[in-house]
Amino acid sequence: MQPETTQSRFDRLVEIMRKLRAPGGCPWDAEQSHDSLKRYLLEEAYEVIEAIDAGGGEHLKEELGDLLLQPVFHAAIAEENGEFTMDDVLDAINEKLVRRHPHVFGDEVIETSAAQVQNWEKIKTKEKGVERKSALSGIPPHLPALMQAQKITEKAARVGFDWEHTDQVFAKVMEELHEFQEAMAAGDQKEMESELGDLLFAIVNLGRFLALDPEDALRKTIQRFTRRFSHIEETLHARGKGMQESTLEEMDLLWEEAKKLEKC
Repeated sequence: MQPETTQSRFDRLVEIMRKLRAPGGCPWDAEQSHDSLKRYLLEEAYEVIEAIDAGGGEHLKEELGDLLLQPVFHAAIAEENGEFTMDDVLDAINEKLVRRHPHVFGDEVIETSAAQVQNWEKIKTKEKGVERKSALSGIPPHLPALMQAQKITEKAARVGFDWEHTDQVFAKVMEELHEFQEAMAAGDQKEMESELGDLLFAIVNLGRFLALDPEDALRKTIQRFTRRFSHIEETLHARGKGMQESTLEEMDLLWEEAKKLEKC
């Protein structure tokens, strides 16, 4: 018996999906549509990120499989509707990758990552056949706000609308913080919301300038906060106490203890 190849394994996945959707298959799978699957596509993508943050390995392997199922699922639905097949999806991405890497599959010379990003955008514009109305066009509206902000600042920077030095970006952050403080002092809720948005946008821009991903940075901070908060809860529970019966000073000490444990 010949061992399975990558192609045969992928073909088997496609066939399994078709069987699940076919009469006599799985009622839940058969009921799904492109629209109903949107939430699962997002959930699986975030679970892959969680697995990467946790160190990859077996967990990452499993989550990548769950994510891979999503385009296969969508392709099966599209095939039933006469829209396109999985082969069409694969042909499209293969052709796109070759077309957008002329320095690898052609004679063009591109020596830096920044130059490749610019060339990629130029090829994308040519492929669309329509000149975009704005340098900021093409950003998916459903991206999380931090990711949208990062994309916007990246696109603005590509056309020269950018700071020259980190100090300038940091000064902008401090300026926005001061304006937020003024709005707080005035007690104007609408102005506070506006200034908070400006402050967050400036911080995202600072992160981009320092090659830091704001979405990753915030997610990791949330994870640290959750771990430390859990340490407080668990320690107090072991002492027969709840957080409501504990002082802030006591909880602060446990917070610092959790920080030290993370460094061990």
